Amino acid sequence: MSSNRTILVTGATGQQGGSLIRALAGSDFVLRAMTRKPDSEKAARLRAAGVEVLQGDLDDPASLKKALAGAWGVFAVQNTWEAGVEKEEEQGKRIAELAKQAGVQHYVYTSVGSAHRNTGIPHFDNKWRVEGTVRGLHFPSHVIMRPVFFMENLLSPGFLNGDTMYSSLDEGTSLQMIAVEDIGRCIAPAFTDAARFNGREIDLAGDAATMPEAAAALSAGLGRSINYVRIPIEEVRKHSEDIAIMLEWFDRVGYNADIPGLEREFGFKPTTLADWAKRQR
Repeated sequence: MSSNRTILVTGATGQQGGSLIRALAGSDFVLRAMTRKPDSEKAARLRAAGVEVLQGDLDDPASLKKALAGAWGVFAVQNTWEAGVEKEEEQGKRIAELAKQAGVQHYVYTSVGSAHRNTGIPHFDNKWRVEGTVRGLHFPSHVIMRPVFFMENLLSPGFLNGDTMYSSLDEGTSLQMIAVEDIGRCIAPAFTDAARFNGREIDLAGDAATMPEAAAALSAGLGRSINYVRIPIEEVRKHSEDIAIMLEWFDRVGYNADIPGLEREFGFKPTTLADWAKRQR
């Protein structure tokens, strides 16, 4: 796929957008990064790498129209934890609709693993509804990618505090995960080989582990002993009903991405949790 076509990347200074920009580095595309903070250090690093940086806000239609002008492709991602479930859905639908109006030819939306499986999880179901909007707009081509739980989440205060990993997940529950860098490596071909991926909807995962196995991998990777402690789901629910519903679903059902199939599809061996953990020291 071609030269000098512009791709607008939302979330460019965040995890998935940043990973995609790194994966597309050296391609013939013109990469246009949209960020709310164009004067930030991360934005400066993007400029230094030859990326066009524009100020834009998913809640500001005027800035979105400016960012979308002349774009052939769009990578769209929203953040539930910043926007909230309802606003994230509004943002996802807004940029898709404006992209269609702007004449965007190829639209790639990153959703969440199992969004299509009627999970009942608020921040999964809202993405399913955004997916419906993307399909219904009938872009000349579109792709929906659905990454599962990020390995990077294991380092967040919601899981790791000091030398203890906390969660309500049963010790025997195996949770599919993916390294953020692998998300970019999977989404890049959706642009470089757009015709092949047109209309595809793909769940992305790289490994699976129980929480005790994750604690052991982090222990080896970080060079210190980390223990897993299971907490009552009621403690999680005090802080977030949404997360509590998700964790209960992980125990009861769980993701079902085809990891061996993804390796064949994308032509690289996904990062294992053990290898990812080694890189975190």
